[in-house]
Amino acid sequence: MKIPGERITRTRFIQTDKYVVAVDVEMVIPADDPSEPCYEPETVRLLRDIHEHAERGDLAWLARHGKVYAAVESA
Repeated sequence: MKIPGERITRTRFIQTDKYVVAVDVEMVIPADDPSEPCYEPETVRLLRDIHEHAERGDLAWLARHGKVYAAVESA
């Protein structure tokens, strides 16, 4: 279901203990309530999927959807 309104692209960062994934997502500024951009259900599902794959360490899948950063242990 598409929410009517202006569409904008924003970078979101999904963080786990080992990885941070930067992904560009589409947000909608609804015509009915332009006070705050929101996500459509498909975008929420994508963000959840990215978090799940990051927790499992599925780097190949993550690299297809965004930019992956790995945490480095400090000395």
